[in-house]
Amino acid sequence: MNPNRIDSYLAMLGVPRPASPNSRTLAELQWRHLLTVPFENLDIHLGRPLSLDEDTLLAKILDRRRGGLCYELCGAFAVLLRELGYRVTLLSAYTYDDSGRVGIPFDHLALRVDLEYPWLVDVGFGRFTHHPIRLDLRTDQVDPGGVFRIVDGEYGEVDILHDGKPAYRLEPRPRVSGDFVTGCWWHQTAPTSRFTHAPVCSLALPDGRITISDRALIRTTGTDRHEEPLVDDAALLAAYREHFGITLDRVPGRPTNPPIPAATP
Repeated sequence: MNPNRIDSYLAMLGVPRPASPNSRTLAELQWRHLLTVPFENLDIHLGRPLSLDEDTLLAKILDRRRGGLCYELCGAFAVLLRELGYRVTLLSAYTYDDSGRVGIPFDHLALRVDLEYPWLVDVGFGRFTHHPIRLDLRTDQVDPGGVFRIVDGEYGEVDILHDGKPAYRLEPRPRVSGDFVTGCWWHQTAPTSRFTHAPVCSLALPDGRITISDRALIRTTGTDRHEEPLVDDAALLAAYREHFGITLDRVPGRPTNPPIPAATP
């Protein structure tokens, strides 16, 4: 990565360049990323194919001030962390739905960062951990986002529990970004993908979360939830600008079927 891109990324997050990689700075970087870069699927509903190419990811987040799906958010964050000297491994996960069923292979991209301990780092799963959690512990880990526990599976995988409920099943095998191309394409095109149903854009706040789901603006603080309808296109576009810094030339509509993006090494 161009050194200027690193500085731009850190400036966007509001974090000074660390002198050395350490767990304290890693936690700060993760939390600032969650506060700054939204989880969103707007390109799917604008008919624009997603790309896992490194330069394209950085251009989307840094130049266009956009967010993305887990593949984009964790993929870009992995690039930044590596440039800062962290040892990062891409990991694949199966997510659980509300009925307890697991999703497709390469359903989710998360990161392992090895320092004095192995850490699970995730900036692409919406409401989840605020800070990294340790992958070597099997006891409850209390985080501002909830209580997390890692449970061993039968074949070397681990389940990540969030407040007692399974969030996703993480595989230990190291992956490269090209491994996630098919999963990324599936989420852009499949009728059963949750991302093709309606546009969503969501960002952590210091005391909660703000989300646009289809045409509703939702604010959550603790257990309080306030939903406000966005009555027309102008109100919807203004809400994207005001709350997420996202400027769109048109309202996201129905997705098209984009081509599979080129694999990256």
